[in-house]
Amino acid sequence: MLKYIFIVGGVMSGVGKGVAAASIGKILQSRGFSVTAIKIDPYVNLDAGTMNPTEHGEVFVLNDGMECDQDMGNYERFLDCDLSSANYMTTGSVYQAVINRERNLGYGGKCVEVVPHICLEVLNKIDKAAAKSKANVVIVEIGGTVGEYQNILFLEAIRILKIKKPNDVLLSLVSHLPLQGSEGELKTKPTQYAARTLNAAGLQPDIIIARAPMPLDKKRKDKIAFNCSMAEEDVISAPDVNSIYEVPVNFEKDNLGGVILKKLKLKPKKQDLKDWEKLAEITRRAKNPVKIGIVGKYFGTGDFILADSYISVIEALKHSIYFFKKKPELHWLNADEFSGQDNLKKLSEYDGVVIPGGFGSRGVEGKIAAIRYLREKKIPFLGLCYGMQLAVIEYGRSVLRLKDANTTEINPEVQHPVIDILPEQKKLLEEKNYGGSMRLGAYPAVLKKGTIAYGAYKEHLISERHRHRYEVNPLYVKKLEEKGIVFSGFSPDRRLMEIAELPKKEHPFFVGTQFHPEFKSRPLSPHPLFREFVRAAINKKR
Repeated sequence: MLKYIFIVGGVMSGVGKGVAAASIGKILQSRGFSVTAIKIDPYVNLDAGTMNPTEHGEVFVLNDGMECDQDMGNYERFLDCDLSSANYMTTGSVYQAVINRERNLGYGGKCVEVVPHICLEVLNKIDKAAAKSKANVVIVEIGGTVGEYQNILFLEAIRILKIKKPNDVLLSLVSHLPLQGSEGELKTKPTQYAARTLNAAGLQPDIIIARAPMPLDKKRKDKIAFNCSMAEEDVISAPDVNSIYEVPVNFEKDNLGGVILKKLKLKPKKQDLKDWEKLAEITRRAKNPVKIGIVGKYFGTGDFILADSYISVIEALKHSIYFFKKKPELHWLNADEFSGQDNLKKLSEYDGVVIPGGFGSRGVEGKIAAIRYLREKKIPFLGLCYGMQLAVIEYGRSVLRLKDANTTEINPEVQHPVIDILPEQKKLLEEKNYGGSMRLGAYPAVLKKGTIAYGAYKEHLISERHRHRYEVNPLYVKKLEEKGIVFSGFSPDRRLMEIAELPKKEHPFFVGTQFHPEFKSRPLSPHPLFREFVRAAINKKR
């Protein structure tokens, strides 16, 4: 019998629903259950592909090309699995499915209504995803917070399912307890209001995961339990931690797994979180820092830093640094700061520098200047997607002496378009079909023996995830190779360049990838390119 766990949020966004959902999945996995996870985003967008990272955070890409919310990355990293488009839905995709069915007489001439038909389509999509993954338990995170207009339909779907399968559905509220006043008292009232808002939708939370700067004391647990009509053991403490990989271990200290199994009437199985506990121990005890700079342009949101714009890059770096039992020290560097020569020297302070993906012209010249400095000063460099393209542009300008070398994304009339768009995509852009004009998802690549890339993967054929429109122009590949760039990874037909690097005799680690290796890194199995980049950074530090 399939079991359902729904995760909703209270009080504020960014409270940690995705990490909570992923952690619950990891706990159930460790107890022998097959788990899958689904994210529901309350947007009318069909997917996350056209959203600005500073508005929504990183766009995560699955093997099948689905552009989705960053929480899907948390699910894959914690559950160590590859999910599919069946595991992601938005309000827009649900409405589209219902309307398409109605147009095809799928409802037999009935009057199609928001309730129940939209809600039933949500449940239908959940069951399809669970069946595809052959899961015992499906964990469903609903984006946003309870009480928002956009979430009402999804809460109604939960209510309908609870009526149909009362013993198979569990609802968890992840809510924030603010620290109030000079004496620092944790306040429970916002969480009480969130629970009452759920009650108004006809739902009672089975578990409350209480996010707070510190562990909850018994007084706070008793207060939440009494006012939210639940047992004290159903209030789970979720204090701030040094690393999100400590969260499953922390949850088990409050017996979250046992509470879930009891409520869903699942037979307890032997628990095995040993590898995860070792990782959590490393994250707590690691002392020797590895200092990595990330040169990006999506960090700024007003006066604040939005690290979520590059969350998979950040986590991939952490995985590799923890692999060497070191402490991550990551610094956000604004690409615009490097347009002039004065600030470039600060790059020498870092053990290694990553230049991640992006779109558009803002910050590009700063990134190119930074890449040249990293290349000439032999500082370990990892360029991802746009980062690789800009490394090729820099090499074209500095080494091939093509002064105006550029990408047609920035200058369509450039004389030396070393980076250009795929011909088959040009028509889509002319039609303003931006949402369908990228190479998306997993594609194979062949690696050249004797290169840094081959030494990292130790495989001849690999598969990596893409999200881009532009490629290294085939007309310039031979010229670039003659001047020293090694294209160590390429498509099986040799038409597309996937990895560019410099030989180790010229640079300790200078590698750019057209794909996004960060999407496939896992806490217990770091991505090989990130691992080797961090190894080079540690060697530089020595």
